[in-house]
Amino acid sequence: MPVGQRLRELRKSRKLTQAQVAAGINCTHAAYNRYENGERQPPMETLAMLADFFGVSLDYLYGRTPLSDSA
Repeated sequence: MPVGQRLRELRKSRKLTQAQVAAGINCTHAAYNRYENGERQPPMETLAMLADFFGVSLDYLYGRTPLSDSA
């Protein structure tokens, strides 16, 4: 599963808007929208912030593990 799809699922499961996630990781709404839509790949620093924001591991974001928790 692509990173953007994982991001969308995480965001929707927490009932957040794209703007709320973007504000939470200090990026623009437009940039976050491009990450979710697969138009751009988030840089590693942003991926780490997204993993922290959602409380998941980087492996989960990359689809390397089906578990969303970082434990």
